[in-house]
Amino acid sequence: MNAKKYSTLLRIGLIAGMTALTLSACSGSKWGFPYKAPVQQGNWLTTAQIERLEVGMTREQVRFLLGSPTLQDIFHSDRWEYPYYHKPGYGKEELRLFTVWFEDDVLVRWEGDQQPNRQPFEQSDSGASAIKNTPNDEPVTRPLESHPESAVMEVEPLR
Repeated sequence: MNAKKYSTLLRIGLIAGMTALTLSACSGSKWGFPYKAPVQQGNWLTTAQIERLEVGMTREQVRFLLGSPTLQDIFHSDRWEYPYYHKPGYGKEELRLFTVWFEDDVLVRWEGDQQPNRQPFEQSDSGASAIKNTPNDEPVTRPLESHPESAVMEVEPLR
């Protein structure tokens, strides 16, 4: 009879422990209930793209380099806005703004928040094999191989 009491208490304790363990697994920060989907909107720009901007570029060149602007106001047609907003399901939200101004369809200035060095798909990469994009890096240039005596320089494409 005493052994039956201990086995019953052991079962109840084991069931209570497993239930507590199971329920605590559901309360983790990323796996909590209810599920909150991350929200990502806007243009993702990198410092490498911003560093390639030059005063005097046409609208087409800027669109090729930065992509189509998210906001084009009909009342301010000489200003393109590139906002980026990210709200993870759990965690701190992020908002970055970047603006370019044109006069007579030519780029005259730009301004905005600090942009990341990598694209989103590169964020989990350790960076050991990636090219470092620091503010002090300059575009890599080399002479054209077909005419080595030429003073014309070729700029390497973005990677």
